[in-house]
Amino acid sequence: MKCVICHGDQIQATDVDEEIAIDGDIVRVPIRIPVCGTCGERYYDRRTVRYLEEVERRVADSKDLRSVGDVLLYTGSQ
Repeated sequence: MKCVICHGDQIQATDVDEEIAIDGDIVRVPIRIPVCGTCGERYYDRRTVRYLEEVERRVADSKDLRSVGDVLLYTGSQ
């Protein structure tokens, strides 16, 4: 697979924290997705996008959040 941005071929599955803004807070959600090692472009499959959308819907009432300073980290299962 070649990167659509830089055309590099160094795309590897990488652990990243996706950030979702909710009511003035930032919720960091750890996910594993392909990322270009050259330019940093991220590639999301449908399953991951649906997961992030579900996290955004559930996070307001979630007990799967723990405070990390002023940042909230979602710790539910994927």
